[in-house]
Amino acid sequence: MQTRLLQHINQPVSAIGLGCMGMSEFYGDSDDSQSLALLDKALDLGINFFDSADTYGFGHNETLLGQFIAAHKAQREQIVIATKFGIVRAKGQYERRLDNSPDYIKQACHNSLQRLGTDYIDLYYCHRRDHNTPIEDMMQTLSALVEQGDIRGIGLSEVSSATLRQAHAIHPITAVQSEYSLWSRQPEEELLETCRELGVSFVAYSPLGRAFLTGKLDTESLEAGDFRHAVPRLNGEALTNNQQIVKQFSKLATEWQYSNAQLCLAWLLNKHPHVIPIAGTRHEKYLIENAQAAKITLKSEQIDELDELFNPRNIAGERYPEAGWGGIEK
Repeated sequence: MQTRLLQHINQPVSAIGLGCMGMSEFYGDSDDSQSLALLDKALDLGINFFDSADTYGFGHNETLLGQFIAAHKAQREQIVIATKFGIVRAKGQYERRLDNSPDYIKQACHNSLQRLGTDYIDLYYCHRRDHNTPIEDMMQTLSALVEQGDIRGIGLSEVSSATLRQAHAIHPITAVQSEYSLWSRQPEEELLETCRELGVSFVAYSPLGRAFLTGKLDTESLEAGDFRHAVPRLNGEALTNNQQIVKQFSKLATEWQYSNAQLCLAWLLNKHPHVIPIAGTRHEKYLIENAQAAKITLKSEQIDELDELFNPRNIAGERYPEAGWGGIEK
């Protein structure tokens, strides 16, 4: 697969990464043996960039990746692991508190290293900013972890351009991760340009719109514990509005001979050379389909047509329920 560069640590990664969150929670039940087989298949396809967080499954997701790493010790230098700290939740609850305090960061990093079974984390994100902790304190703590060799690169998630500039002035930021897709375009307002200016990679999560943009999501058949039940744009009148847009999108994808998912990913890759989408899936056929998107070249007219179809003014509903907005900067 084609590669892109994680800035400031000069680490090549696959142009499309694998978001692993759904292997542990939020999208219904999962099977560890199937997840491990999928991780193996991803590596076979040339995908080497794997995204996790300590809060996903309350450590389960990192433990799962630890098993994967243990099975591929000889390839550890080629496997790029990203994980996160900062969201603290009670089991069985989506509600959370945020913690970026130095003591918490150091303990969280130690715990993640233990679960992952590795000596270092390639990319360590602040999952959400806790404004009770001065950014200088957070960044100095993370910089010390780089010096110690516990982490290689520092990342930020869902931050503003102002926060990125402030953090980057203390220690180079390797990547910013935020939701970015055809129907979630907020980063285009300022953040993407700030990343380009500072030489910071941009990692796009939920590039398939939590599977809604694939045209295959049946919202009425979601499992009881599926997070998407609470997403405003997937409910009520907003859902009806957005389904009409996806129907038009599906027609375009068919006309251009791509799947919806491939077109979502190709749009990101063709539009921005510093963007790395991380698409999550638990199914091998979708993993293979997604990986093929790295080979697609779109014409500028096609990109423009998709931009207009998914103009933010056409999208109804928020991307998160109220409890999910904590720590997200605009």
